[in-house]
Amino acid sequence: MKIIATNQDDSRSRMRAFLTQEKRKRGKAIDPYFYRSDIVYQEELGALLFKSWIYAAHVSEVPKSGDYVLFEIGEESIIIVRDKNHEIHALMNVCRHRGARLCEATSGNRTTFVCPYHRWTYSTDGSLRSARHMEMREGFDKADYPLKRASVAIYMGLIFINCDPHAADPLGPFSHLDAQLGAYELEKAKVAHQNTYKIPANWKLCLENYLECYHCAGAHPAYAKRHTFQDLSANVAADVSAMLQRAPELTGVPGIEKEHERIYLDAESFGACAEASRYGLYEGFLTGSEDGQPVAPLMGKIKGYDGGAGDFQVGPVTFMLNYPDHCVLYRFVPRGLTDTDAQVVWFVNGDAEEGRDYDLGKLTWLWHQTTQEDQFIITRNSKGVNSNFFEPGPYHPEFEATLQKFVAWYLDTLERAVAAPAQ
Repeated sequence: MKIIATNQDDSRSRMRAFLTQEKRKRGKAIDPYFYRSDIVYQEELGALLFKSWIYAAHVSEVPKSGDYVLFEIGEESIIIVRDKNHEIHALMNVCRHRGARLCEATSGNRTTFVCPYHRWTYSTDGSLRSARHMEMREGFDKADYPLKRASVAIYMGLIFINCDPHAADPLGPFSHLDAQLGAYELEKAKVAHQNTYKIPANWKLCLENYLECYHCAGAHPAYAKRHTFQDLSANVAADVSAMLQRAPELTGVPGIEKEHERIYLDAESFGACAEASRYGLYEGFLTGSEDGQPVAPLMGKIKGYDGGAGDFQVGPVTFMLNYPDHCVLYRFVPRGLTDTDAQVVWFVNGDAEEGRDYDLGKLTWLWHQTTQEDQFIITRNSKGVNSNFFEPGPYHPEFEATLQKFVAWYLDTLERAVAAPAQ
């Protein structure tokens, strides 16, 4: 954790003043206050992140009853578990007695979850199974003390969770991606590899970096050599248009070229962003690999290479870049005011076998390198943003357009949250 100087007199009133100031200067980067304030950070967790749909795991990670993985966000730990009836739950990793954590191992298989402190025991559906000697307490009923839970939605084999018990079902908004994302049959896919990159920076700096490609040409030479997205749309319009015209025939997937964008303030329900587009690779590159040649069997329904890649957003902090032969998922979650987990997951066809059908080093080469480059630039961005001499500059109208949509949603949501009476 990186220690930064924070204001000792910070308050919700001060936060309101900064939000009012930001409304007067839209079109410029936000004030450093929003990266440094503990008050802001706690408000973000409650008002934005805990009310949004966030990718937690893939169904293949919990294939059998009792299988679980942990998902951690902020200071919270959530158990993603499949119960004896094969249902998937998201259970808070907090005992209902005195609050001890039930699980420390990041994955495993359990028939029950036993608190290591006082041995309260829970079933894999979260119900309290036993509480040692609590029958001595008058009126004690085990049914009153199940583990608290988050809502779960499974889309294309991707498990999403939402800590808001009143969250709207996201499957309606997500369904607009059925044709494009469905082409990869992620529900049948295999997690070939995943890695969490620890970035010593505020989570917004990490997300903002992903949402713009203004930096791509200079910071990511390997990515820029392969992907037309690094250039202005006018400069690559002819190549991208030709790719979109041939995409349905060459991939064998009708509608794979269709665009859809309902994100942030335009999302159909809060925290249920849904976006699909397809952009071109430069000539000579069929996929996101070092030599541009295939590194794994074709995904799902896809029959061939069109020289394009699918770009997706599912929720506010989860994204995918999908090539015909493999898919790469990104998710950004805060672990503290100045610590972020950037998780990257590589998917291949479910029948693919490492060593026979793909080489893991070749599969992960591009996005491992690119994420390490991002670690470098985001860390330096964080140091600069926390300087007393930083003055926010103007956004680029095209390259940083999506970033501005995030910022508008972020500020609007915080403004409404602090306008409400403090709980």
